[in-house]
Amino acid sequence: MAADLLGPAEIRELAARLGVAPTKKLGQNFVHDPNTVRRIVTTAGLTPDDVALEVGPGLGSLTLALLPAAAHVHAVEIDPTLAGALPDTAARHAGPDAARLTVHHADALRITAADLTDPAPTALVANLPYNVAVPVVLHLLAELPTLRTGLVMVQKEVADRLVAGPGSKVYGIPSVKLAWYAHARAAGKVPPNVFWPVPNVDSGLVAFTRREPPRADVTRAQVFAVVDAAFAQRRKTLRAALAGWAGGADRAADALTAAGVDPGARGESLTVEQFTAVAASAPSRPPVAQ
Repeated sequence: MAADLLGPAEIRELAARLGVAPTKKLGQNFVHDPNTVRRIVTTAGLTPDDVALEVGPGLGSLTLALLPAAAHVHAVEIDPTLAGALPDTAARHAGPDAARLTVHHADALRITAADLTDPAPTALVANLPYNVAVPVVLHLLAELPTLRTGLVMVQKEVADRLVAGPGSKVYGIPSVKLAWYAHARAAGKVPPNVFWPVPNVDSGLVAFTRREPPRADVTRAQVFAVVDAAFAQRRKTLRAALAGWAGGADRAADALTAAGVDPGARGESLTVEQFTAVAASAPSRPPVAQ
């Protein structure tokens, strides 16, 4: 059954009834265009067996489009008023499909796998608040091993960073860390006029599919420590940028050479596989003097 989706008039009426005004603090921009939410669900490629995880459902525009397309929808909403109103909105507009919805009044950055069970989520589909988009995506991929795919709508500038490859001016920490978890690609642009209030930037869709880590003999924390160090001083050569991480510039150069990486290169030129190789070549630190 197709849900009765929310348009601009319904969004404003619902917000007025709840006494809700979008806040910059929570990065709220509510989608009010039914065609956009249909496009998001279609692009997400959900199967009837998928369990969708939506972060920041707001007034429920995307939620209503997700309910007929997935086996279940977990909606995580930090705003208590919006979280409290969402089940009623689903009951009014989604009919029997409303039974597939579980609403969690919670901060997505504090969600763990134990919070989202029975059934566990397999697909992240969300219009993410601009101010926390990157940390939310990375946190959820770290915490939820059952999450296999995703389609997120984020600020276009953030979307570009998430899907950037080595050598790009916008390639950086978010690009490498997402690549550690998943294959990501740009999945389209979204204009400002489908939101209320209208943001002063375009939005972009980012699709991803989880993959196995590049190597099994090195941990995510070890790889991310190298990535953080490399981009903390991105204009420096890796020999210099990784000196603190390695315990000296010469030790950094040795680790880079052992990993097959030019010590004179910069972090923006390395693939996630190369960062992983550097982490695996980490020098053992000398014992700390007592």
